[in-house]
Amino acid sequence: MKKVRMIMSEENRESGQQKVESVERALTILDAFSDGSVRLTLNDVAKRTGLYRSTILRLAASLERFGYLHREADGMFRLGPSLWRLGVLYQNAFDLADYVRPVLQQVVDQTLETAAFYIKQGDRRICLYRHHAPRLLRHHMEEGAELTLKLGASGRILTAFSGEEGEFYDEIRRKGFYISYGERDPETSAIAVPVFGVNHELVGALGIVGARTRFVGEASIRMLDILTSEADHLSRTLGSMRR
Repeated sequence: MKKVRMIMSEENRESGQQKVESVERALTILDAFSDGSVRLTLNDVAKRTGLYRSTILRLAASLERFGYLHREADGMFRLGPSLWRLGVLYQNAFDLADYVRPVLQQVVDQTLETAAFYIKQGDRRICLYRHHAPRLLRHHMEEGAELTLKLGASGRILTAFSGEEGEFYDEIRRKGFYISYGERDPETSAIAVPVFGVNHELVGALGIVGARTRFVGEASIRMLDILTSEADHLSRTLGSMRR
């Protein structure tokens, strides 16, 4: 009896794995449209997903039954209305703070420096969210504060990744980060990196700021690694597909 139970357990596990793989393959088909394509041929989907045509047709039939995919009379595939419905539900429930604040907490816990999330608004940057460091000596600023885009790490990042031309900003885009040393305050330094969303569009800048004496050598490299990792995680959470 014990052997029979073990065999059944293995069969259930294998069946569960197959179901998970099928779900992942189905989602891969939907992701084939992530570049904004409106209609794709069967060959297009096969090339973009690496799946067999027979597998695509089988999974597409299930996706179409639930309204996530539609195959037109000429054989072309397009996304179905169920995705629009889910998108509306997501937008209604979406609150950027729910995603950003936990990341700020993580950054502060790991760096012991104040972390902030900035967005670009016209020719200014807004401190949208802030999490202060657990230090007596720290940089202090309230959420909602407006600052220039021309100075400071976050301002430089927002300007560069909004398409500003020039070698200075080309270099920031190439590196993917910016470190400022006393640009706004001679006693403070800051590090910032971009955060992206759907279609790899810029959402904002994630940064840390603190005493200039702490942003040197190996410490600054470690803080940059932490910030980059958390920004990448946040970008993927917000819908960016790039790595």
